[in-house]
Amino acid sequence: MKKMTEQHLINAFGGESQAHMRYLHFANQAEKEKFNNVARLFRAIAHAEYIHAGDHYRELAHLDGGFVANSMAAFGPGDSRKNLKLAIAGETFEIDEMYPVYMEVAKFQGEKGAQKSFEWAYGTEKMHKQLYVKALNTVNSGRDVELGPVQVCEVCGYTLEGEAPDKCPLCGASRDKFTAFK
Repeated sequence: MKKMTEQHLINAFGGESQAHMRYLHFANQAEKEKFNNVARLFRAIAHAEYIHAGDHYRELAHLDGGFVANSMAAFGPGDSRKNLKLAIAGETFEIDEMYPVYMEVAKFQGEKGAQKSFEWAYGTEKMHKQLYVKALNTVNSGRDVELGPVQVCEVCGYTLEGEAPDKCPLCGASRDKFTAFK
């Protein structure tokens, strides 16, 4: 594997791993504030980030786990409003800056597995941002977000509100590959 794509995978693995843990902590805070649907949303998206980290990690199998992953993500536990703003900022960075560059470099270097892993994460982060913005808008008015079931594709991490589709719009996985957070 080309070194630049390899380093991007390591960075993405670190970022997604830390997002997974950060969102679980944010879910606990939301529960303390009685924002149970916000907590459920954080847990669902934490699961999607776990899937992304796993996808990136599998692309790094040739390293036998012999790498150090750093993350540039903001961290600072606060109330749910602050935590949602941090989550939106993190997703925005991945959508606007990180994944577009990582995808192009992987494509240029002919690293198809890495490119697919980055594309799946990129496509999912857009949905995460939309869901977090929806939650923040209601939390800003002191209310919990109204939220149907949140579905997460176990193959690519694609996340949506509502019923699972017959086929994942991102990776094509069947309906039975979705996990519902109700």
